[in-house]
Amino acid sequence: MFNDPRSHGLWEKTAPQPPVTSVLEGATEADVVVVGGGYTGLSSGLHLAEAGSRVVLLEAKEIGFGGAGRNVGLINAGMWVMPDDLPGVLGPVYGERLLDLLGNAPQLVMALIEKHGIACELEKQGTLHCAVGPDGLKEVAERYKQWSARGAPVALLDADETAKRIGTNVYAGSLLDMRAGTLQPLAYARGLAHAAQKAGVVLHTASPVIATERQGSRWLVKTERGQVSAEWIIVATDAYSTGPWEQVRNEQVFLPYFNFATVPLGHNLRQSILPNREGVWDTKEILSSFRMDQAGRLVFGSVGALRNTGLSVHKGWAKRSLKRLFPEIGDIEFECEWYGQIGMTDNALPRFHKFAPNVIGFSGYNGRGIAPGTVFGRTLAEHILGRMGEADLPLPLTDPREPSFRTLRELWYEAGAQVAHFADARF
Repeated sequence: MFNDPRSHGLWEKTAPQPPVTSVLEGATEADVVVVGGGYTGLSSGLHLAEAGSRVVLLEAKEIGFGGAGRNVGLINAGMWVMPDDLPGVLGPVYGERLLDLLGNAPQLVMALIEKHGIACELEKQGTLHCAVGPDGLKEVAERYKQWSARGAPVALLDADETAKRIGTNVYAGSLLDMRAGTLQPLAYARGLAHAAQKAGVVLHTASPVIATERQGSRWLVKTERGQVSAEWIIVATDAYSTGPWEQVRNEQVFLPYFNFATVPLGHNLRQSILPNREGVWDTKEILSSFRMDQAGRLVFGSVGALRNTGLSVHKGWAKRSLKRLFPEIGDIEFECEWYGQIGMTDNALPRFHKFAPNVIGFSGYNGRGIAPGTVFGRTLAEHILGRMGEADLPLPLTDPREPSFRTLRELWYEAGAQVAHFADARF
């Protein structure tokens, strides 16, 4: 996008075309203005329009420009925080409510894909959270214990079964989560956009919001070339927020994350490496993730930014690491490379904000945007439609708050990832 091959890489190369959109020009009216064309914004717009609401969606760049078009494509259940810890962080009501909602969130993603016929390379074979060493095995075993106690379809696999499923023997075991899966993330976002447009959502791209103004019981949402009058505003801009809601971006610490996609692997390699096409990530502090696309490309990523010296450092590390994982792969070439920013909150949990009367939004997905973004979008729609009161939402109302030393931490994460990858390709 925007002449930058490192912004969306493989996903832009292989995704179906987005719907035809336009720049907002002149004045119009709606029941709800949705700001942001990622998973949350598109899901909320789709669900509102299907219920009969007039919706205008304003996207500053293009559909899926932010995290929705750059992520790995893992449809994960839950969050990074251990299930048993959530009630202690959020309280028993919100903690259990969020666990239930996000634990089942992949089901909504898959149901929407089926309902709307979204072509996004959906795979339903689950994900593998792989244990690096004894400490990693303890971590995944504890996650298994806590999720299985809640009835989740998870299994703790030993090293041998993990090796059979992945094609490498470097892991001490893994947690298989059958609620989860993989997809082509930009294709999913564009598919949601097509479905939303078909349901009646008016989509405007290249239309960043520059100001809002309260007029009686309604809001006037202004862009450079137009304005929308509406009763409600949904803020769905998350970590890429600018303009009136830049506070959402400032509440999060950027963690850069890159991906490389190999050329399509040969038939024999596809039979031995991830033959069931599970998505994979590991327990290292500077984690790695990988999965296979439908053409047989291995998509491999980790923390870091592909700019300046980071490009050569991370590419060299990725090639060494793949060769260590899968010696038979040899000196594989990369077809695409790209990176983006993960927005991390202080407690690794999302937020619910009310910025003003009838101006609401969820944010802070901490690298888990696909399922949470989709289900939070539906939740916002249900709240606006009067089907869910504020007291029934999955998160308590909080005010945006900038974390301490945010800029320094962001610099540290980017530099630290380079140092780690330059020094170590071991698992």
